[in-house]
Amino acid sequence: MGSSNESRSRMGSIKPLGIQLFECIRGGPLSFRSCQALVLVLTFLSYASYHATRKTTSIVKSVLDPKTSNLGLLHWPSHLYLQDLKGAANNTALQSGWAPFNGEDGTALLGEIDLAFLGLYAIGMFFAGHLGDRVDLRILLTIGMVGTGLFTAAFGAGYWLNIHSFYYFLGVQMIAGLFQSSGWPSVVAVVGNWFGKSKRGLIMGIWNAHTSVGNISGSLIAAAMLKFGWSWSFAVPGAMIALVGLAVFLFLPVDPEVIGVEEDRHVKDYEKNGTDVPLLEGHSSGRDEAVGFIQAWKIPGVAPFALCLFFCKLVAYTFLYWLPFYLSHTEIGGEYLSDSAAGILSTLFDVGGVVGGILAGHISDRLDARALTAATFTFSAIPALFFYRIYGSISLTWNVALMFVTGVLVNGPYALITTAVSADLGTHSSLNGNSRALATVTAIIDGTGSIGAAAGPLLTGYISARSWSGVFTMLMASALIAGLLLSRLVVAEISDKMAASRRPDGSASDLPVSSLEEP
Repeated sequence: MGSSNESRSRMGSIKPLGIQLFECIRGGPLSFRSCQALVLVLTFLSYASYHATRKTTSIVKSVLDPKTSNLGLLHWPSHLYLQDLKGAANNTALQSGWAPFNGEDGTALLGEIDLAFLGLYAIGMFFAGHLGDRVDLRILLTIGMVGTGLFTAAFGAGYWLNIHSFYYFLGVQMIAGLFQSSGWPSVVAVVGNWFGKSKRGLIMGIWNAHTSVGNISGSLIAAAMLKFGWSWSFAVPGAMIALVGLAVFLFLPVDPEVIGVEEDRHVKDYEKNGTDVPLLEGHSSGRDEAVGFIQAWKIPGVAPFALCLFFCKLVAYTFLYWLPFYLSHTEIGGEYLSDSAAGILSTLFDVGGVVGGILAGHISDRLDARALTAATFTFSAIPALFFYRIYGSISLTWNVALMFVTGVLVNGPYALITTAVSADLGTHSSLNGNSRALATVTAIIDGTGSIGAAAGPLLTGYISARSWSGVFTMLMASALIAGLLLSRLVVAEISDKMAASRRPDGSASDLPVSSLEEP
């Protein structure tokens, strides 16, 4: 019991007010399963809302920096989507863009804003992970979500306030990126506190659909709001994430100890078949100290997966930020799509991402080979990217089919590495049972990946002005490097499988990178 109190005191976590009130009305505590469901729902909504606010910029890009030569060739006649705008000023804004982004260097400026956002996001990720293993995750997540909502809305407020200063939009996006960095380490650590290792890849693959759900909902909301003025495309998602943040503050239990769930009951829930163990094994003791940044980097497998994610996210985030723009500026079946139509069509890439994340997680569970699964997906993404660029313009049907397949193969390894792999490495055997490393390891892997996420959209801003074929060449090269970075881990996994087949009990190592540990 002393151990439990020490852990609760150390993390600074308290039972959320909403749960206290609900238990008072209900006349008893929530069950363990009910708390697990609550955690899944709240963390899912939390990170979906984070991605919904990120997606708005990609939808509005074509409005801020329109390609005027295409306005007469749009797939939909202009009167169909301009007639409902509120006043002539809005029509002018859509047709002539918004200074300073409507000049010759507008595309490059938008790329620089993406870099500012993702650069601060990547830097902030490392600090957020460090904080996440030391403070109340519920408070950290709430602050991040409310701050994100405020500064997302502030970007849109530039329209209402008639602001045309590049540095205003740049500064707002930098602060928004800093607030956004609190999200991923927090939600992964919370889920890790509640769920065990059994079928981790499949469970977290399904849960990780929040990324694509957020992208899809953000695209649909932002596209729908364009007719009222592009400012609303930022204001509405900003308000939504702030409201979800309030729900997180009131109801999210960060770990079983916070709500009084006994540790032996927690373990029992996951050991019904005698093989499952909790994701964070309950070794809470006074000697447990949060793992340092350098120590976390030295965990076998962290560095190669982090570098691999750098290139995986470079590809994924280039699609996240530039796919609607690409679709509206590329002739498909002899016609150009409107900004709204391009934004809606781009959601099919994220639908493929949902399938890819679940598929990669399930395959890696069945094979017990995370690196092999991730590498296979990344290598397969290379021909998918090539065919999408070459044949995606033939017709809308071809574009949709190839976009979906590309989404499966690009987002599959990205989802796997940021969820199941991060959880595996955050509870690696080299930590000797220390349960306070998950947020730090997650932040290192995703933070490194986020640097690639910043580089991809920035480079695209410059390269696309010359050639979209050059952009796809960059993406294919990145996928190739991502796969090659995992080659040592793939060899280790295959060797371990072969060695396991020769053992009397047929057992394999507990983690996919265990064979790389120093003797």
